[in-house]
Amino acid sequence: MYDYIKALHIIFIVTWFSGMFYIVRLFIYNTEANEKSELERSILQKQFGIMIKRLWFGITWPSAILTLILGPWMWFMLGSLPTWLAIKLCFVIGLYAYHFTLHSIYKQQLKGAFKYSSMQLRVWNEVATIFLIAIVMLAVVKQSMSWFWGLVGLILFILILMSAIRIYKAIRKA
Repeated sequence: MYDYIKALHIIFIVTWFSGMFYIVRLFIYNTEANEKSELERSILQKQFGIMIKRLWFGITWPSAILTLILGPWMWFMLGSLPTWLAIKLCFVIGLYAYHFTLHSIYKQQLKGAFKYSSMQLRVWNEVATIFLIAIVMLAVVKQSMSWFWGLVGLILFILILMSAIRIYKAIRKA
């Protein structure tokens, strides 16, 4: 039974992350539609609004909820809280906080309030990548992971990611 619950948990984690990655892309496109003519903006934002709502409530939220149900179920079946799992749960709590910030952006854009530039949203989109790497590494490598090198690797990844975003911004402006 544990393996079936684990498989379902992984499936819903994948769909949850997919939804979070794609929703921010839609937020970016919706924000960039503000730079278009009134007719184009109206058409694009109406379409993006439909896509955002369907993705958010049809895939992302249900996946987040099912992940939240299946994860503790697995933990209960495991019967203990190893150190790696405790650390992973800290990242998972951070991921849910990130999810709620996306919900806040969703509600703002639904009201026509665009508080973040497309570049700020691009940077925010990469936060999910950082959580993904940390959570997967902890789930797969577990006890054999060196905490020092794991942290150094995560920090280096973040620095590379932020550098890539700056390079992309420079190329886009050119």
